[in-house]
Amino acid sequence: MALDGRVLSNVSVLAAVVKGGSFVRAAEALGLTPSGVSRAIARLEARIGVRLLDRTTRSLHLTDEGRLLYANINPLVLGIEDAVTRTAGSAGSVRGRLRDPRPRRTQATASSSVRRAPSSQAAAKASSPSAA
Repeated sequence: MALDGRVLSNVSVLAAVVKGGSFVRAAEALGLTPSGVSRAIARLEARIGVRLLDRTTRSLHLTDEGRLLYANINPLVLGIEDAVTRTAGSAGSVRGRLRDPRPRRTQATASSSVRRAPSSQAAAKASSPSAA
């Protein structure tokens, strides 16, 4: 069975249903409608050929197969979420070496011709009347 984006998406919907305890809470967390969550679960169940949830109008429970699948996918889903969070967080910080694209000779000449400003202590001594 080849993995496609829909399976991954539907698996994340399953994880949200289990975490939220209902289709309504999963829908709110994912920005979907409850019927959209229901359709995603139905597609996942059809894709793998087993019923994952026993649902009635008042309750929702994982089947044995659903528990097995959730136990296997939950650490992976959490790992993906963590990787995305870390990547998004690193976009704001600058890392790595700063490289000067000029040839090395030009860099050396430029740095030797830079004059340093006198320190405030040296400038104060030079301008004081006792230094003269």
